[in-house]
Order: sequence, then structure tokens, then C-alpha cells
Amino acid sequence: MQPMSVTQALAKFVVGLNHPSNIPSAVADKARVCLLNGYGIALACFDTPYAPVAARASIAIDGERPDGATMFIDGRKTSLFGATLANGALFHGRAQEDACGAAHLGAILIPLLTAAVETGKMPIDRLLNALIAGYEVGGLFETNYAPHTTPVGLRASAIFGSLSAAAAASYALNLNEEQTAAAIANAASFSGGLLQSFEDGTDEWRYQLGIVARNGWVAAELARAGSVSAPFAIEGKNGFVRAYARTDCNAPDLIGQIGKTWFIHRVVFKPYPVCAFNQTPVNAGLSLKDKLQGRKPVRMEVRMNPYETGYAGMDSQGPFHSVSGTLMSIPFCIANTMLYGAPTMQKMMVFNDPAVLELIGKIKLVSDASVDRLCCVIHAELEDGSVVTETMNKSITDYNYDRTELKDLILRVCAEVGVGPEAFDVLSRFVDDPKGAGIQSVLDCFTKLRQSLAR
Repeated sequence: MQPMSVTQALAKFVVGLNHPSNIPSAVADKARVCLLNGYGIALACFDTPYAPVAARASIAIDGERPDGATMFIDGRKTSLFGATLANGALFHGRAQEDACGAAHLGAILIPLLTAAVETGKMPIDRLLNALIAGYEVGGLFETNYAPHTTPVGLRASAIFGSLSAAAAASYALNLNEEQTAAAIANAASFSGGLLQSFEDGTDEWRYQLGIVARNGWVAAELARAGSVSAPFAIEGKNGFVRAYARTDCNAPDLIGQIGKTWFIHRVVFKPYPVCAFNQTPVNAGLSLKDKLQGRKPVRMEVRMNPYETGYAGMDSQGPFHSVSGTLMSIPFCIANTMLYGAPTMQKMMVFNDPAVLELIGKIKLVSDASVDRLCCVIHAELEDGSVVTETMNKSITDYNYDRTELKDLILRVCAEVGVGPEAFDVLSRFVDDPKGAGIQSVLDCFTKLRQSLAR
């Protein structure tokens, strides 16, 4: 008997989510928190410029469609794919969406599934489980292969996101195991995405997520239509893992993790509108700022894990011309924090502040394998030759917020665009009971914000 392939094992898992007993309560709870974070952060992104660009492109391609899905930024309706592109750019606007390692799965999945519900492509009672399917499949590949793919310039969100979206779409469309396996195989062939835009400080990465989501849905629709797709698309000698990760795929090991390790628990949330890898440096900068009590360093050394310092754009010292550059730069984020406190979107959009640029020039970034990921050590040398050190050791647990902690985050960021706590209450009711609350309640939150900003 031929062994089960990875796509077949994933399909069995995804279809098995139809049985509530296969989903631990903690997994379902985390999915609700992820959904709440996604919508809440999107509300706070209304003053970012990326969704309007995507909305214009979507209308140019697909036009307005009265029976389509809503683009949150302007209220117009277009195709499912057009709305997903525009809303994905909105969710990604602050770079404060959730993160599963180096991949931002929520900003792929939530816009896609929301549009699917609104257009009647997916019953709303399948929303949470479809979301879980996407997080689990995407998380499996990110966890195992991002250390191979990221250093060579492939973006985890784009490479693994298509597989994630295909799994979610397969569940949304209630595909059987054979069809779901084909959908994931199709998505493996549709993957791709570079990191160079981070290096150049440009915006392509803002739009990658909508394209990835579209590819995942197309992969599922092709499977439903009867596509004949490679059973060994993942582990084959010319398959996904060898092509992108440049390593052999240990299929039994990969299969053994499915449904045993729940990757949604690796999803973390960002307190600040900067790259996930800059969250701890910002926290370290805040702590060091308090220690220095106004004393100014003459030199600073920042030590971080090579995986993070080697990520595109992280070592940039400028010049800066876009928030895509500032939010990625470790030196910028630390210098800005040391001078002005916790980052806001407004602070991240000041590119030529002389004081920030001067302090950046005093920062030396050091790759240190002895420093774990999500950790940071800063040595600040003062004029008298003394050195003040801030060691900040964080882990996934520190950024894996519960519902109460997430509420504080969402209320804080939403206040930046004038959104009050009542929106959080509406979204909370929705994630607890999507069918009872209805998707219109979510759409209404964005409508009210548009109306308030238009006054």
C-alpha cells in the first residue's frame, strides 16, 4: 500500500474539523481572539494609504458589483477577490496584524473568509473552523520551513499563505478529502513572494496577502471543479519543500505533527505598529529610556538573533522614505522609541527627524546566535564611559495575548482613529456567535468609522 501523502494527511485533518470533538476548546478560543484582533486592527488602519490603492485596482479589474463583497475602506462592493485584495491591504496597513513566526496568516484568511460569507460562498457557521484550518496548515509549513526559506529572500506569508488559504477555502466550500488534497496541491504550485520590497522600503508586501488569498481560493475551486493534482506536491523530488526550502521533506515527521501540535497557539499579537521582530527591541528601548532618565548615549550596541537581524530591511539605517522602511528598521525603531516613547503610526511616518537620524548613527547592530529569537540586548555607552545594559528576554508566551490583554491593545490602537469601545463590544459579540450576530454587524463597524471620518 502506498503511504499517505502530506496533502492527503492535511485533507483528512481539514475535513475532520467538521466534527467538533476534533477541535480542543482552547483552539476554538484562540481562533476567536485572532478574529477579534484582525477586525480590531483593521479599524485602526483607516489612516494608512494602501487599501485605497488596492481598492482602485480592484474596481479597475472587476468593477463595482452590487451583489459582491464590501471593500471596508470606501464601502463599494466588488468581486470576492477584489474585496479580499483591498481588505487584505487594510488589515496589513499598520503592520500590526497577527504573526505566526514570520507569516501573517490572519490578514490573509480573515478578509478572504469575510468576503466569502458576505457573498454567500460560505455559510457563516463554517467561519471559525475554516479559520482554524488555515492557521494550522499555514503554521505547519511556517514552523518547519521558514528557517530555510526566509534567509534566501522568500516571504513566509506569501510562500506558505497560499497553502493556508487553500485549506481554509476547502473547508469553507465543504470539499471532501480528495478535493481538499487537490486544493492544497494546487496551492503548492501557486506559491511565491519575495522580501525585496522590505529591503527597498516599498509597498508590494502590502498587496501580497490579497493575491495569496485569491490563489488559495482558486486552488480550492479548481479542485472542486475536478482538477487532477499532484499527490506528492509537498514531498516529491520536485515538490514544494525541495523547491522552496532546498531540503528533503521528512513526510512522516510532517504528517505526525498534524492535529497533534496546534500551530494556532504560535500566533502572537503586536503591541506596536512595527515588524514582529521589532516588538521586543521597542520594549527594550522603552525600558532603557526609563533607566537613562534623560542621559544621552554616545554609542549603542544592539544584539539580536541572526534570523531577525538578517531579515530584509531590519538593518537599515536610512535614508527612509516610507513607513515600509521605518517599521522594519531595528535602528529606527529603537532610536524613535528612545527619543519619543512607544511608537504610533504617526511617529513611524516621520522619516527625516534629525534627532532620530543622529541616534541611528550611534547604533551598531550585532548578530548574536546566543540571543534567542524575540529577545534583545542593548548596551548604551554614556559620555562618562559607563555602560547601561538592557536585556529583554521575551517568548511567544509574552505576545500570546488573552482576551483581556487583546481588548486593551485594540482599544488603544483604535483610539488613534477615533474608534470608541462600542466597536470592540460589537466585534466581541460577533466572534462569540457569528451566526447570531451576523456579518452585517462587522460591516457596520467599518461603515460607522467611514461616516465619522467623512464629517
